[in-house]
Amino acid sequence: MTSFDLRVPGRAESESERLADVQDSLHPRVYAAIIALALWLVVSAWAFFGGADYDGITLVVVTGLFVVAIAIPALLWLTWRRNDEHAADDAAPSFHEWRACELATWTGRHDATQSAIEVLLPIAAVAFGMTAIGLVFLFTGMAAT
Repeated sequence: MTSFDLRVPGRAESESERLADVQDSLHPRVYAAIIALALWLVVSAWAFFGGADYDGITLVVVTGLFVVAIAIPALLWLTWRRNDEHAADDAAPSFHEWRACELATWTGRHDATQSAIEVLLPIAAVAFGMTAIGLVFLFTGMAAT
């Protein structure tokens, strides 16, 4: 991870804005949380909806899509990390230090904590929503019998 300065020409900046550390990528713990939430989603889909005859095939396809969606970027990252001569030099800051930084994006600088929440929110909503729907499905099925 590199730190760099993204100053906007002609804009007056305060001393704290000038001294703020800017990161250009998410912290590895954010990526780990994305993977964990994707696994939660797949496990909840299998646990709550894997009972009918043809559902198994559908769940295998959905699981395969999630494996590909997680595995391909992870393998590309590992390949880049192995072949980049500067990758070993760039040790990731602690999560606490990273949260205090700003994150450089295409739309400008943003608070790192807020950016992490915005990245995690969609997959968390789907994973927790699938669990809630599965629980409702389970309890209504038990009540009907």
